[in-house]
Amino acid sequence: MCSAINKSNAATAKASLWRQLIAVRPIDPAPAGKSRLKQVLSARALIAIGLGATIGSGIFVLTGTVAANEAGPAITLSLLVAAFGGGLAALCYSEFAAFLPVPGSAYSYTYATLGEALAWFIGWNLLLEYAISASAVAVSWSGYVVSLLADAHIHLPAALVNAPLGLDAHDHIVATGAIINVPAVLIIAAMTALLYVGVRGSAGANTVMVSLKVAIIVIIVVAGLRYVDPSNWRPYVPPNTGTFGHFGWSGVLKGAAIIFFSYVGFDTASTTALEARNPQRDLPLGIIGALVISAVLYVAMATVLTGMVPFQRLNTDAPVAVALNAHAQLAWLSWILKVGVIAGMTSVILTSLLGQPRILLSMADDGLLPAAMSRCHPRFKTPHVSTLVTGVGAALIAAIFPLDVLADLISMGILLAFAVVCLGVLVLRYTRPDAHRPFRVPWAPFTCVLGTLFCLGLTLTLSFATWMRLVIWTAIGMSIYAFYGFRHSRLRK
Repeated sequence: MCSAINKSNAATAKASLWRQLIAVRPIDPAPAGKSRLKQVLSARALIAIGLGATIGSGIFVLTGTVAANEAGPAITLSLLVAAFGGGLAALCYSEFAAFLPVPGSAYSYTYATLGEALAWFIGWNLLLEYAISASAVAVSWSGYVVSLLADAHIHLPAALVNAPLGLDAHDHIVATGAIINVPAVLIIAAMTALLYVGVRGSAGANTVMVSLKVAIIVIIVVAGLRYVDPSNWRPYVPPNTGTFGHFGWSGVLKGAAIIFFSYVGFDTASTTALEARNPQRDLPLGIIGALVISAVLYVAMATVLTGMVPFQRLNTDAPVAVALNAHAQLAWLSWILKVGVIAGMTSVILTSLLGQPRILLSMADDGLLPAAMSRCHPRFKTPHVSTLVTGVGAALIAAIFPLDVLADLISMGILLAFAVVCLGVLVLRYTRPDAHRPFRVPWAPFTCVLGTLFCLGLTLTLSFATWMRLVIWTAIGMSIYAFYGFRHSRLRK
């Protein structure tokens, strides 16, 4: 008899725990707390934030290397396929952002549809998209600045411009002999300081950098059109070499998977929901506008590059420079190119550091993180504590880790967040079918399911080592949730 009672109690406890883990937060379309932050961002500023996070070094590098190794001139098709996949996620983000204008982005959307435990998992993995993305781009930024200084005959000690850790041929982390990557730390510190003192100034600085890099891309495209040789586009889809993904139509698809990660960043606009003047209208414009403009610029750059030189010559770290150097008349563009790359990466760092503190603020508001994370500066109206925490963490990571350790982890975090957001829209359509939606995803069941499958499918292209790092990262995150977040959740209280 006692044994039966104990089993019944255990089953009840398990059921209760499960219900707590999948408990969803009530949806408030008009969230409180707006007075803590300044509502100063227009649709144009939100588009600039999306572009700032999306257009980085990828447009200057991946458009060439993917053409050389996977797709040939059909890189333009790869870009369009990737833009289609990104567009599915962008539509879902837009519906959520207009319906639920809160700063938590995918974390908050998941909490409102799929439960607290999965929301924590997504919020924890968004650290990979924002904070660690800022670190990764800062490492790349450091390399370009060191190169630019070397052109001016200014040489910095190698021990102070490289990461002390790296990967060997077997994908194992080893010591490199360097001490610290000083330029990477300095750029993160500068962007953190800018964000600390106000979103208006940060958005203004980002708009200037975005305008500069877009102008430079347009200059390169327009100048290069004159030197395009249409014969370089034939055959448009090079025949497959016998290896999957090495040209042919499989190469176009593999190229799309690789290039997809150059489109991510448009979702950063959704983290500024409480700082938008009219979030229901402007957030969808910011998210979708950033993706569309990015796609147009990427396709234009890829078309000109593959037309200026044979695609086989673009397999370098600086394919745009190779295309320009092939035509002596364009030598004057070389320094403009480096300025464009550095401006592009600076804006990516800024917008990544902009997004993460607002997600931490939202998680702290829900009790899953210490309350200090939700504090806002009384004068600057910024989440100053979480901004400092993000900046310090990103600087430490950039100081010691190389780019190749960070890149795949970032991709994993992004894809998981995108997949869950697409699924969340579908769930909300069934649980709240009559709720007012300022923006609606067209053909929601098809769009949401395809977006989920597209993003989950791309995770299969990542390495086994990346999956193992994700397991370790998740174990750390769920331990924090178990010992702090679960106990302090305001929804549970």
